[in-house]
Amino acid sequence: MSTDITIYHNPRCSKSRATLELLREQGYEPRIVEYLKNPPSEPELEALLKLLGMEPRELMRHKEEEYTRENLDDPGLSRGELIMALHNHPRLMERPIILANGKAALGRPPESVLEIL
Repeated sequence: MSTDITIYHNPRCSKSRATLELLREQGYEPRIVEYLKNPPSEPELEALLKLLGMEPRELMRHKEEEYTRENLDDPGLSRGELIMALHNHPRLMERPIILANGKAALGRPPESVLEIL
């Protein structure tokens, strides 16, 4: 299909793999961004957050050691500081994120991405 789709993908994550498989089953071949190797820039993260309708802390995996080590639960941290933390520690980012048709969706569960196709 011709829809331009991007998946921010972690091949070691079962939800990410399942979402990619679901997209392919639907006939899509998305552009794959392995965000652990190529983290989104701070402006890209800002755009993703806007499309997702989320705040930076909502996109973070709170159980990762970086979350605790970097004191990211500190309410005094600014939005910019949290976005910088997501960029510097991409493992913190919930995944997968799918971009399609000017929209974004978090593949948790994988079927939730079908709404934006």
